[in-house]
Amino acid sequence: MDLTPTELERYHRQMMLPHFGELAQKRLKSATVLVTGVGGLGGTAALYLAIAGVGRLLLVRGGSLRLDDLNRQVLMTDDWVGKPRVFKAKETLQAINPDTHVEAIDNYITRENVDSLVQRVDIALDCAHNFVERDLLNEACVRWQKPMVEAAMNGMEAYLTTIIPGVTPCLSCLFPEKPDWDKRGFAVLGAVSGTLACLTALEAIKLITGFSQPLLSQLLTIDLSRMEFAKRRSYHDSSCPVCASIPAGIGN
Repeated sequence: MDLTPTELERYHRQMMLPHFGELAQKRLKSATVLVTGVGGLGGTAALYLAIAGVGRLLLVRGGSLRLDDLNRQVLMTDDWVGKPRVFKAKETLQAINPDTHVEAIDNYITRENVDSLVQRVDIALDCAHNFVERDLLNEACVRWQKPMVEAAMNGMEAYLTTIIPGVTPCLSCLFPEKPDWDKRGFAVLGAVSGTLACLTALEAIKLITGFSQPLLSQLLTIDLSRMEFAKRRSYHDSSCPVCASIPAGIGN
């Protein structure tokens, strides 16, 4: 897929990066990325994918914008409170980069829709606010052999990893027992979700372009109150109900 003169100029600075160039940019243009939980984390990650030149974004998030979302959801505006947030996300992203096609789905990840969504994309970003959706997306990505960037935060802490079925542990390996998250009650500074969102977008860009090494079988943990970053080795659970039956090495 060739780049237009406008795209060559728009993305000139990132194409200057070693091992990036036009080939990586063409890969971004050809990619379709699913983003779930389009809030302070997912919405900001989608922003950085759009300005990097990802060709197609599929945004999935139900619910309307609340006033207390506005401390972190940078795609939103005050006049949108009470309206479905995913449509405002689409509007903002396409205003920033009209060359990125954005599809907005006003719904949550469900058992009924997850397979059809995952089959349409090259990679998924798991930014949902609960483990029900996260588990469904993880299972579908394993089932359809699609890579998934897994990111979550709470308070001043966050974690990030990249999951490739058949290559790395899946989400169920990492968290066999699920945290009990309160989707409305977690504390958050916008700069924390924004920091994690930038790293999440970067992992996706690495996966799509191949220009640098993503976090494979490594869990990055972040404590922003102390500015501490650590990598921890993650391991396959040989009895994982989701990915144990997948032979090693068959991932994309």
